Amino acid sequence: MSMSMSSHMGSMASSIVAFVLVLLLPKYLANNNNIGSSVLNSDVDLLEFPLNLEFLETEFFLYGALGYGLDRVAPHLTKGGPSPVGATKANLDNITADIITQFGFQEVGHLRAIQHTVKGFPRPLLNLSSSVFAGLLAGLLGVESGQDAVIRALLYERKEMTVEPYNITVAEFTERISELRNRLGRTDVTDEGLVVPIDLGAEGKVSGNVLSANQDSLSYGRTPAEILRIVYGNGNERVAGGFFPKGANGRIARSYLVSS
Repeated sequence: MSMSMSSHMGSMASSIVAFVLVLLLPKYLANNNNIGSSVLNSDVDLLEFPLNLEFLETEFFLYGALGYGLDRVAPHLTKGGPSPVGATKANLDNITADIITQFGFQEVGHLRAIQHTVKGFPRPLLNLSSSVFAGLLAGLLGVESGQDAVIRALLYERKEMTVEPYNITVAEFTERISELRNRLGRTDVTDEGLVVPIDLGAEGKVSGNVLSANQDSLSYGRTPAEILRIVYGNGNERVAGGFFPKGANGRIARSYLVSS
């Protein structure tokens, strides 16, 4: 195989892995796309909690596509929080790099919108090192619905491709991630891969599963505790770890750690 062909195949494999890794990021229990100009005090904690995921997604996308993150793109949004550790630029093909770059800057807008509505908190310490990903992949992000749909559609086109060096198909890869998220979240089926048994497909008629959804084809949601179990990588919302070595921020996340 020529060096150029080898480089191309390596880039393609990295791009597939990058798309699959995005699926590690868990969906929140509510859709926060429409953020109003004012929020009731009782809703502040619930609106601030997703900032943890927004910080994680923003840094993941920006570093993966550009090799740098919020400290360079929009340092004021970090509110003085520590820089991520272990983050590096991914080896992506052109289309994947383009898409991930778009996602990164979209996440910057999400952070700004939430911080314009509630006070927010400093960026938590994030561990984006390969060792964390490797550990979570041993058993482990839907993101916002629009991004999730794009990623799953692109992966579905490649569902029969083998992901190197894991020697399993893209479809099998996504299924293992979904199984891990369900196990860590300690829930029944609230996450699914790209191919499912027909009885779990839309109306029990198809096995293709471009959009992960419940029996009524409505998107799954997760509670804050379920999300923390997943991003901590240990199935316990009271023990920090995984992507958040010192724990997530905000009153909801810190309340679990305080009460442990």
